Amino acid sequence: MSLFTDPMWSGLFGDEEVQCAFSPETTFTQYIAFEVALTNALAAHDLISGIAKAAVLTVCKNFIPDLEELKVGVAKDGLPVPAFIKQLRACIDAPYAADCHKTSTSQDVMDTALALSLKQCSSIFQRRLLDLISILEDLMVRSGDRRLMGRTRMQAALPITVADRLVTWLEPLRRHQQRLSVTTAKAAVLQYGGPVGTSFEQNERAGSIAAQMATELGLGIPQSGWQTQRDAIVEYANVLSLISGSLGKIGADIGLMAQQGIEEIKLSGGGGSSAMAHKRNPIKAELLVTLARYNSTQIAAMHSTLVHEQERSGSAWALEWMVLPGMCVVTGAGLQQALHLLKQIEWIGSPLSD
Repeated sequence: MSLFTDPMWSGLFGDEEVQCAFSPETTFTQYIAFEVALTNALAAHDLISGIAKAAVLTVCKNFIPDLEELKVGVAKDGLPVPAFIKQLRACIDAPYAADCHKTSTSQDVMDTALALSLKQCSSIFQRRLLDLISILEDLMVRSGDRRLMGRTRMQAALPITVADRLVTWLEPLRRHQQRLSVTTAKAAVLQYGGPVGTSFEQNERAGSIAAQMATELGLGIPQSGWQTQRDAIVEYANVLSLISGSLGKIGADIGLMAQQGIEEIKLSGGGGSSAMAHKRNPIKAELLVTLARYNSTQIAAMHSTLVHEQERSGSAWALEWMVLPGMCVVTGAGLQQALHLLKQIEWIGSPLSD
């Protein structure tokens, strides 16, 4: 069982808000949203009739898939969309069932759902980054002129101020806000490539169909099918690791500053020990380091997902499913825990009068 969702561990490693972006309920809602947008666009371009459109949209309003049947379908087909569409079509009046999902393919649905999930995650991350930056800016105002010992290679070097340390925490987070905005715009793009990525069935109409769908779904308009072009997705993962790494730096610094004998920071709370009652372990600081290291190790796997064979890869694509949602959860958990950690700071540094 994953530590992200294990009832005992999820309070430490999990992030329910981010996990929700990848939950079955959210995924099915996204699948339906894709089919609704596709149906509207096909009708607008006279590729299906108005009656067919009404028949499809009526069923989409209240459709709930059978999870057990989907599980069987995934084991057989290697992905959920074929069984999902089979169930959906079975609920549509027979003359019009074939008009559901017409001109599209499974990867169009799943990649568009991924784009929607990443957009949802980015909104969460941006909000938390903004809150972190606000807390650090306030800490800078309140304590920036207090003294710390600057340390190089973990040895005492020369005196610095708290502001000197805080700026190394703060500035990367500001840059990550911009990076996240740019990479989300690249990754949160509709997928509409059809069976081999060329949308050949629609010819010149493919671009306008995709534009209408993207606008309805709130996604970027694709220049072409990107089913084997995963660089934007991998770039997004890179930014996740950068965010986690910067939070890990904060955690590492706070953990060292809180050491007995150093005591350059005081934190409220802290974790207890089963054997040593006097200890107050900097759990959240340690966790930020752990989460940073986890996401950094996932980057190699994400770069492996760039290697798609020809016009579609089952293996590279499936590896992406395994890795990217977890990276999003780890990034969200890190931001959440960092917020808690910074709020635990009672004081930092020594007054100038000492």
